[in-house]
Amino acid sequence: MRKNIHEVAYIGSSTHDGRGIADIDGKKVFVSGALEGEKVIFQRRKRRKKYDEAELLEVLEPSLSRIKPRCDVFGRCGGCSLQHLTPDSQRNLKFQTLKDNLSRIGKVSPNNWLESIYSPGENGSWNYRRRARLGVKYVEKKDRVLVGFREKYASFITDMHRCEVLQHPVNEMIDPLSDLIGSLSIRSHVPQIEIAVADHCVELVIRVLEPPTEKDNILLSTFAKKNKVRIALQTGGPHTIELLDTGSPFQPLSYAHEAHNIISEFTSTDFIQINNQVNKLMVSRAIELLEPQKTDRVIDLFCGIGNFSLPIARYAKEVIGIELSEDLVKRAEHNAKLNNITNTKFLSGDLFKLDNNKSDLECDKLLIDPARSGALEVVKHIKLFNAQKIVYVSCHPGTLARDADILVNQQNYTLDAAGIIDMFPHTTHVESIAVFKK
Repeated sequence: MRKNIHEVAYIGSSTHDGRGIADIDGKKVFVSGALEGEKVIFQRRKRRKKYDEAELLEVLEPSLSRIKPRCDVFGRCGGCSLQHLTPDSQRNLKFQTLKDNLSRIGKVSPNNWLESIYSPGENGSWNYRRRARLGVKYVEKKDRVLVGFREKYASFITDMHRCEVLQHPVNEMIDPLSDLIGSLSIRSHVPQIEIAVADHCVELVIRVLEPPTEKDNILLSTFAKKNKVRIALQTGGPHTIELLDTGSPFQPLSYAHEAHNIISEFTSTDFIQINNQVNKLMVSRAIELLEPQKTDRVIDLFCGIGNFSLPIARYAKEVIGIELSEDLVKRAEHNAKLNNITNTKFLSGDLFKLDNNKSDLECDKLLIDPARSGALEVVKHIKLFNAQKIVYVSCHPGTLARDADILVNQQNYTLDAAGIIDMFPHTTHVESIAVFKK
């Protein structure tokens, strides 16, 4: 079969992840970046038995929903996939994904659709990403270090110079970081940089496979001072992360929920929501939907560092947070003390291994915020909690739909409301929130 053939086709429909579908000789071709109704030139990249995957090369007849991407490397960089769509079209795509998953997998439909949660304003969907992992690669032929996200169709690091979705100031640090790593004696032994942007502090965790020299440490410290960031080196697992001593006073990483008078401290390895502004809106919406009262006992499952627990505690009688990671439990306890909150309790527990012998899990209201795999064991044992209302925050519409099927069709809850949260603009990632009532 000949390779590198450029083909022309009309896009008859599209998928939920933003790929256009062309039907050629009875075989479907999924064209990444193509929109329904467009005429395009494409090149097949992966050939499969029932369908092929293709790269968009040129749009001959554009859709009215198409806009010019802001990023110069969009289409090649794997960090974003929807910059060619208007923000409204992106959110509509995500809404349809949630709606179809609930209908097809969950066999349910909410009584009410919630307004989408997103950061408003013309620039609300840009420079939002406060956590990221950037790949690093010294390319000998170019005598240059590449820093950035992986390419969409290959494992190479994208040759990029700035990033439109990373939060300030790291959005402008791609080239400076490239120059920094390139100046080190260990430039061939630096595979990645983790970024954590707090409200008043930025930490860069540089993974090193060989220890830096004294000169290297001076270069790293000089960069940190000049760019007003702090640098940590990671030689192995997360426990090996150590901050470079630059002589500056230590400042904890933290973010604030001003609406609920909460400050949450975290470390560079802790899970936090990637979009600061949308996280604030999401927490406030969850509290609004949960309607905690001063007589309510609320349980927050997969509570992390207390992102939902602590704000909810301002309005409830008692909040119990449960999380597998003991480190996150300790951080949540620390944050409760930091905010002078005394009506919370944080417990370490495996929420993927529940049994019917638990007798201390009853509550008035329940908040669930699981990982992509969902909360299958929780919903199977939902009677342990006996909650009158459940607010379920999901980062995967498929597992939310699966769990909704169990809650509604087996556990006699009603799906009262659901809606999307645009936590990751310009990507196909669908975050959502749902309310279940007895």
